[in-house]
Amino acid sequence: MVIDSHHHFWKYNTAEFGWIDDRMSRIRRDFLPGDLLSEIKEAGVEGVVTVQARQSLLETDWLLEVAKAHDFIRGVVGWLPIQNGDFYKWLERYCCYQKLVGLRHVVQDEPDERFILGRNFNEGIKKITEAGLVYDILVFDKHLPCVIEFVKSHPNQLFVLDHIAKPKIREGYLSPWKENMKQLAALDNVYCKISGMVTEADFENWREEDLQPYFDVVLELFSPDRLLFGSDWPVCLVGIKYGRWVELVKKQVKRLSEDEQDAILKQNAIRVYGLYV
Repeated sequence: MVIDSHHHFWKYNTAEFGWIDDRMSRIRRDFLPGDLLSEIKEAGVEGVVTVQARQSLLETDWLLEVAKAHDFIRGVVGWLPIQNGDFYKWLERYCCYQKLVGLRHVVQDEPDERFILGRNFNEGIKKITEAGLVYDILVFDKHLPCVIEFVKSHPNQLFVLDHIAKPKIREGYLSPWKENMKQLAALDNVYCKISGMVTEADFENWREEDLQPYFDVVLELFSPDRLLFGSDWPVCLVGIKYGRWVELVKKQVKRLSEDEQDAILKQNAIRVYGLYV
């Protein structure tokens, strides 16, 4: 069985989802728990971790309510104002929610490429460590040098890197992504989600061989104990069906032992996010 460590729900509107361009028009609609439940049943997925798509407290409140109503949602990675001086007050309010397992900020969209090294943001990360929550890192590959420095500053914080740091799969570039990922993988408090790869490729015309070098790198650099399966549904639907992505990742990890496969597909998500199963 599988735990999907990364998907989203949303009620679509043009103002908050402007990043969904014309090429991605098939996901310009609502995606709610009922839509995902039919997908995961068919694919043999038993539970999921829901990740924020909007940077607002309303989003976090909504996701926690949705999770409370649906047992298959095992955890929520929400958003809180991490760089705000009163961040600790928000943590005190939200840490009572059992299904809040982590936080995320959309660092990839910040105009300052060194945002993740900002003083106020890093003070907030210290509070996350004290609260025992995971922090999900959402960046492009160009941010990796800063991410390495950032992670080194917080050796007691558990980090999960989303979407293998979004390398330039469309262009077929491995460097300097591979070299930077090697440095990041050497830090044992960083985990990596095998997710979001098709949308970084030419999602209308991709082939499995386009993804192969990137699968090979993360499977080599991160031990099976520090890789997590994620779908990035519904974003992935612009290039691949949910069930096909599950089967593609299963195919890739078959080179490993059964215990290692189980770790990537299920156990690591349970352990890292402290999920109740």
